[in-house]
Amino acid sequence: MGVFVFLPLVLPLTAWPVARLAEQHLHPRTATRLLTAMAAVLALCSTVCLGLVMVVGTAQLPGNPLPDGWSDPEVRAAVPFDEVVGKAAIPALCAVVVACTRALWRHARVRRQAHRALSGLPDTEVAVLPDGVPYAYALPGGGRRGGGALHGGRLVGALRGSAGRPVRRRRGGRVVVTTALLDRLRPAERRALFAHERAHLAARHDRFLLAVQLAARANPFLRPLRTAVAYTAERWADEEAARAIGSRRTVARAIGTAALVSRGTPAPTLAGLAAPGPVPRRVAALLGPPPAVRNWPSVFTSVGLAAWGAAAGTAASAMSSANSAVTMVLILHAATPF
Repeated sequence: MGVFVFLPLVLPLTAWPVARLAEQHLHPRTATRLLTAMAAVLALCSTVCLGLVMVVGTAQLPGNPLPDGWSDPEVRAAVPFDEVVGKAAIPALCAVVVACTRALWRHARVRRQAHRALSGLPDTEVAVLPDGVPYAYALPGGGRRGGGALHGGRLVGALRGSAGRPVRRRRGGRVVVTTALLDRLRPAERRALFAHERAHLAARHDRFLLAVQLAARANPFLRPLRTAVAYTAERWADEEAARAIGSRRTVARAIGTAALVSRGTPAPTLAGLAAPGPVPRRVAALLGPPPAVRNWPSVFTSVGLAAWGAAAGTAASAMSSANSAVTMVLILHAATPF
């Protein structure tokens, strides 16, 4: 394996240029999907790298449960600086596991609390909470019924459709909004708010946000991609809202107003109109022409070169981790007594 086993730990650096350029030059939908896929692959490869190196370090510890053959010189020779990096990989991998577990636990806890706050009430798509704190977010489906409260409020009703009847909840989730935020928005801006949150639910942006959150915890070099996806997911919903209501300027006003008064969302993996981030850039983008829709940028542009560079780095990371994994399995199989 040699030093190639360490490549997946540093190859996420190749995605930094595209993380910034994709925000500016790619359609938000394309940027979100591209950056999330790269972050997931790079995080998985770097975690596999840590696991392989940890095997060498753990096998050298006295009293370990691994076979004695796994600490043979032939196994240690497969990893350069085995005594140092092998033992350093043990706490590093433990830190990754703990960080990812905490992120998953927090995501699940917030979703359970939110669903409990809305359970036992009319199964409508938009839930309005009588809370003095202005906020709104898209709550994915899948919660359990039970008692509880979120932000100290209780559900009192649902917005009605054009026919005067409650809008039945979509299978994908619900839009949660407080009266404090609705009171600060004009009717047209309210429609923009609901269109924005419905776009989050329809595209399941919570999955993209959770994926990049876990990736950033698995490898700190992937934090720029997490920040970029948090922005592009909101821009994706902005564009869908503008298309749904037919006014980009109205969506821009709604974003600006909500950002001034809202407290954001209860978790970074739940998307919302006033999510933290570069709100002025979102407003400026909406005041300009809609972005061009294309699946992959031209190679003769800066974002195209960055995208191809990141794709090459991701492919190299995948091949390096796969080669290292296969090599290590063969070595450990040969060193294991039967």
